[in-house]
Amino acid sequence: MKQILVLGGGTGGTLVANLLAKKLKDEAKITLVSASSRHLYQPGWLYVPFGWQDPRGLSRSLKSLLNKRVQLEIGRVSHLDPHAQSVTLESGHTLHYDYLVVATGSRVTPEDVPGLAEGAHHFYTEEAAWKLHAALEEFNGGKIVVGVGGLPHKCPVAPLEFTFLLDEYLTRKGIRQQTEITYTYPINRVFSIESVAEMAEPLLKERGINIETFFNLESVDPEKKLAISMEGSELPYDLLVMIPPHRGAKFLEGSPIADAQGWVYTDRHTLQVKDFPNIYALGDTTNLPISKAGSTAHFEAPVIAEHIAAAIQGRPVDPKHATYNGKVTCFLEAGYEKASILAFDYDTPPKPPTPSWLYHYEKMAFNKAYWYLVPTGVI
Repeated sequence: MKQILVLGGGTGGTLVANLLAKKLKDEAKITLVSASSRHLYQPGWLYVPFGWQDPRGLSRSLKSLLNKRVQLEIGRVSHLDPHAQSVTLESGHTLHYDYLVVATGSRVTPEDVPGLAEGAHHFYTEEAAWKLHAALEEFNGGKIVVGVGGLPHKCPVAPLEFTFLLDEYLTRKGIRQQTEITYTYPINRVFSIESVAEMAEPLLKERGINIETFFNLESVDPEKKLAISMEGSELPYDLLVMIPPHRGAKFLEGSPIADAQGWVYTDRHTLQVKDFPNIYALGDTTNLPISKAGSTAHFEAPVIAEHIAAAIQGRPVDPKHATYNGKVTCFLEAGYEKASILAFDYDTPPKPPTPSWLYHYEKMAFNKAYWYLVPTGVI
């Protein structure tokens, strides 16, 4: 019986394992390896700093989300040998495979920027979101700088969303007038996609938020409370919220299938890994020029499941799921119970509509329905 190994228990790994189990039933042995026994709904961390989301509601038992035909192995990968078709865990246990799916996501690396870990907050882990919540609770006015400390990073719109929600939070708290907010971004506009930047920049200005573009973070001075850019500018702050640089999983750095940052060389349409046709990658871990987001993994998973199932069953690939076209759909919170929506692919840029309450409540409903619809493969 063929052995399929899925690395990663996030949205991409869980979904592709479940889809494979449905397609193959007892025709293959499917094992999912995860460093954690919990499946985390990371988009919800955006609301934790403001006290609008209890983080305990953002995780579920991974086993409870998996098809009964999927075997779960808890462990952290230490080494991948694509030539020997084996994966070794930190425990020393080695697993062999015929097909491998890499869905190990991304990790924040604040240590890549001097002073960042000591001087800044972020909300890209459960622990960090909690710490930022405490800092905002104690904040009574001053200068807040929000920005991006390195590209690429996951959930690209989250820094913009956080800035809009911060404006609302401070207004509700009654200290917006005593607070100066500055939003920074590394390129010459407020977001990497031009149409999104054109929608967001007027909103930032309307809310009285300062904009500092071409701000590539070089270092943070926690004692002087300064964020310093490679361009030579310095921003003083009382509270710094800076998204740390990201990398792929540690075991992928220097691997034959990935670059130095741990991003896996992935075909943009078949999602096969370069030079290793029995290995696939999806989600944050790929080097594709597309958003690192759960939505991306959601639309990639059916393509990988179809390719592997067709190969094992000795049949042609169903054209309906043969190619990933770069599809991504995500919401953009604009504060004050309004949101916009971004839908795009490799060839078609998004045309974000004016923020409205309709998209905000659609996002709220999706956040609740995620557990029943996405990891299980219902949609």
